[in-house]
Amino acid sequence: MDIRIASQIAQTHLLAKKRQTLVAMLGVTFGIAMFITMISFMQGVNQFLEDSALDASPHIRLYNEVNTQRPSLIDQLYPGKFNVVYHQKPKDELARIKNGMTIAERIEKEPGVLGVSPQVATQAFYNNGPIQLSGTISGVEIDRENRLYKLNTRLKSGSLRGLESNPDGLIMGAVLARKLNVRVGDKVTVTTPIGSTRVLRVVGTFGFGVGTVDNTKSYANLSTVQEMLQKDPSYITDIHIKMVDPLQAIPFGQRLRATYGYYTEDWATANTAILAGEKIRNVMTFVVSMTLLVVAGFGIYNIMNMTVINKIKDIAILKATGFDGRDIIAIFLLQAVFIGLSGGLLGLLIGFGLSYMLSITPFDAGDFLSLKTFPVIFDPKYYVMGILFGVITTVLAGFFPSRKAAQVDPVAILRG
Repeated sequence: MDIRIASQIAQTHLLAKKRQTLVAMLGVTFGIAMFITMISFMQGVNQFLEDSALDASPHIRLYNEVNTQRPSLIDQLYPGKFNVVYHQKPKDELARIKNGMTIAERIEKEPGVLGVSPQVATQAFYNNGPIQLSGTISGVEIDRENRLYKLNTRLKSGSLRGLESNPDGLIMGAVLARKLNVRVGDKVTVTTPIGSTRVLRVVGTFGFGVGTVDNTKSYANLSTVQEMLQKDPSYITDIHIKMVDPLQAIPFGQRLRATYGYYTEDWATANTAILAGEKIRNVMTFVVSMTLLVVAGFGIYNIMNMTVINKIKDIAILKATGFDGRDIIAIFLLQAVFIGLSGGLLGLLIGFGLSYMLSITPFDAGDFLSLKTFPVIFDPKYYVMGILFGVITTVLAGFFPSRKAAQVDPVAILRG
């Protein structure tokens, strides 16, 4: 049969029931538009959370883990022969990395390494009059730290240069500064675990949008924190590493651990909860989105099935005049393809419009999240997935009724 004849018959069927055709198209349109909007928004949220986690934490953290569990000397020499006292008090073991600066310089020369920041991290108490809060303070070389975390883009007030020019300078998390009720230029008394106290001046505040950082952390000069802990200038407790490719952090961290004998923690391990949540959200998004498309497909199936029933006498006449089963299938498949393509393209346009409106909608996240609008990702693959799934669903929804129509016995129908 000539495809032009089949398309003319399909067009006649579609135009004869305009409202029915429009409802079928809108089913596809709504399903694909919601699919595009949901997946673009949820993937944008996932990307924002992942970027926030990567921005606020190193790809690899090299540190000396202080182990309080150590076997007894008697138990080592004479295992099982004596009653050994367990739960011994831990040794006075330092968390320092021996030759930390030398190790940092070696790592920095490795291929694929974006930057390295040796630092001294310690717990601290921040005091401002009657207010006392616990947190952490990291002694860093600010230029190296800025290269890793782009602190200059995270500043809420002050400047990084103020830390270089002031040996008693302090750059504080924005939420922590608000809780202490301090601003740039104010002084804060910082107390370390060993009891030493030092008055530092706030020269800036920063915000990563991560509560565990903005609520507790501050930066000071490396030498300042070493002096507060009464340690020598070679004292280093952590080495933070950023890779050009974050996916290379896991094997590279394992190699560093084998080379230097210190513990390493990669970004995937440190952010396990965020990555697990991302997987759950992805599954939920695809399940809901595919459900919308499948429901739209069932709607089209019902409409095509009703079309077959309404056109049963026309089908009998076509078969009586020489049309075979394949011709009948082609007529109804052309109707399904038209509905799928028309509804799918309209759904893509509406989905893009809704996603764009969402992406420019103001979002007030306060000081906790660095968001001004809702995060949305415009990825072409989602639009390709939407139109393909929409067309495939409609073709399948049209195939089964058309196969049923192809099996009609024209003699039985015409006899009534």
